Amino acid sequence: MKTTTLRLLIAVLLCIAVFGCATNPVTGKSQLMLVSESQEIQMGREMYPNALWGDLGGGGEYREDRLKTYLRDIVLRIHSVSHRPNLPVEFAIQNSSIPNAWAIPGHVVITRGLLAGLQSEAEYAFVMGHEMGHVSARHSASQISQGMVTQVGLGLGGIALSGSGYGDAALSLGAIGGNLLMMKFSRSDELEADRIGMQYMSRLGYDPNNAILAHQSLARASDGYLKSVGKSSREGSLFGDLLSTHPRTSVRIDELQNIIRGIGPIRIQGDGTFRERYQQMTANLRSMNAVYTNYYDQAANALQKNNAAQAESLIRQAIAAAPGQPPFHALQGFIRIQLRDHAAAEQSFHEALRYDGTYQPAYRGLGAVSYFRNDYHASTNYLQKSIELFPQDIFSRYFLGMNYFRTKNYRAAIPHLQMFQKAQPKHPEVNAVLGISLEQIGDAPTAYQYYMLQTKVEPNSELGKHSAQRASALRSAYESSQKKAR
Repeated sequence: MKTTTLRLLIAVLLCIAVFGCATNPVTGKSQLMLVSESQEIQMGREMYPNALWGDLGGGGEYREDRLKTYLRDIVLRIHSVSHRPNLPVEFAIQNSSIPNAWAIPGHVVITRGLLAGLQSEAEYAFVMGHEMGHVSARHSASQISQGMVTQVGLGLGGIALSGSGYGDAALSLGAIGGNLLMMKFSRSDELEADRIGMQYMSRLGYDPNNAILAHQSLARASDGYLKSVGKSSREGSLFGDLLSTHPRTSVRIDELQNIIRGIGPIRIQGDGTFRERYQQMTANLRSMNAVYTNYYDQAANALQKNNAAQAESLIRQAIAAAPGQPPFHALQGFIRIQLRDHAAAEQSFHEALRYDGTYQPAYRGLGAVSYFRNDYHASTNYLQKSIELFPQDIFSRYFLGMNYFRTKNYRAAIPHLQMFQKAQPKHPEVNAVLGISLEQIGDAPTAYQYYMLQTKVEPNSELGKHSAQRASALRSAYESSQKKAR
């Protein structure tokens, strides 16, 4: 063990010595970097679908072609004056009411909720410049590199890492299994991204004073969203954690003004804001955003509280106001599943796909409906399409795993159910199902561990009692495997 640890330590130190130093494209200084540029791009490519569907708020892409073209052109102009114009970049509007924006190598995204809250093109340019500044300065890659070293360090230190029914959990519209990639940047990273964002917008002729207005607009939009879902800005929540990645607006004003004074002479284009153009181009989005916040978000909230009647009433109003929005029909489908009207639910999911053939939650919903009908073949086909669009959707993984389990394809079931179990370890049945599956393929020691978890989560159910019996029978096999491992 000591020899292995020493070799691992030497390998890590050698890796840092050979690959660990890189020049920051923004500061020109050397920094720890174990991730190459090509690896950054590849990670961005793999992370993107999960972030688009699984980031807080989810929703996939909001589609309005004329608006997207207008906003993308601004992003491309920012990219052309950035520190890393060689990187690929794609732009999308995320269909979420939560005011947010994010960027990863190859992609920059802003939510419908934040676009509706910003007041001018200059504010938008700052927000996009700020997010692209994180990529320019390689903040994510730096965090990953530091995390790699920390993780190895923990390993060298000898640290070992070891509700309701499945239907209710798996039918949630949100992809709560995410916690995907939206890292919390340090205060210095945020300030550096502010400075970079101001640089970029200034190079394009926007007045950098609009950076302050953008932060104020974000604060107003955030408070408005929290109020719409019945929360205050002081309440702790996932959304509050997201906002905490950015220092408070009141604290940042002085810092932003200091950055503006250090930028130097600026050649302002037009009025420096292009507010009127932005307001005209986003008029339809702001109108649609009101439908989402007044009806759709409220319906989703009612469904989470198991008030299906209220949710159905609200989503009908949303559909009446804007029948072409796929999320409205998909949510109606999930409401109808809760009401056990599977035929109507199926119709709603197909209607969502009629408007957008890539709307991932509709495939998950059709997979769930087919599963409840014991049509495991059709369910598998729908869920495979769902996972193709959103690989880390734990609820699609759950149903797909259960399809394989029901058809006795235990080996295929295990990886999908393990992904779900990792996100939902206290689910009332999944640990037992994993135990059975693993025992069926001859992995008694691992089956024992899952059986034991089941006895702690739900000991009095039929599966809990079965797990206790099987754990007792497999104990000696588990203890023998532990001795061999030592």
